[in-house]
Amino acid sequence: MAQLTFYTNPMSRGRIVRWMLEEVGEPYETVVLSYGAEMKAPGYLAVNPMGKVPALRHGDAVVTEAGAICTYLAEAFPQAGLAPTPGDPGRAAFLRWMFFAAGPVEAAVTAAAFGWTAAGPQEEARLGYGSLERVADVLAGQLAEGPFLLGTSFSAVDVYLGSQIMWGRMFDTLPDRPPFAAYLDRLSARPAALRANEMDDALKPEGQGA
Repeated sequence: MAQLTFYTNPMSRGRIVRWMLEEVGEPYETVVLSYGAEMKAPGYLAVNPMGKVPALRHGDAVVTEAGAICTYLAEAFPQAGLAPTPGDPGRAAFLRWMFFAAGPVEAAVTAAAFGWTAAGPQEEARLGYGSLERVADVLAGQLAEGPFLLGTSFSAVDVYLGSQIMWGRMFDTLPDRPPFAAYLDRLSARPAALRANEMDDALKPEGQGA
């Protein structure tokens, strides 16, 4: 079986991919890169020309972007049961919410973190996410349908989009909604999430808390 090599930094979105790898349960090698020179070195730029983490090498295949990596791993290791297979009616919802996370959610939360807001309804109409409030309402509505984002089954969507909800609430860049707290409690209690957090916390520079 091809080797999985995971490029990351414990203070990055690599934490999402670490969790996904732990859910998949396949062995992998971790390469920790520091911000700055190591990420911009020629050797790593050959992996990810953006000079950013996370990235994943699987044999000859290289995948970057956390959402793409989570999707790739779910498809490469279907035995983990983390994504509906092609032809499954649930596949449409899986793709919808993965791309919703990579597009509207990521953009809305990032804009909020930097204090960027639309001046009014006309400006909101030009934004892919509309407004942060609308994004939070849509997520809450989806979680009202079941314990996880695809209903009763935990999936890679919960790893990727669930992490964004978790960080949005942790840093108060995503408005709270009634379903969020119980949902995040369910995610935080998963053994793979606990293992991943323990591993990444152990790699943090001295003085950086959990």
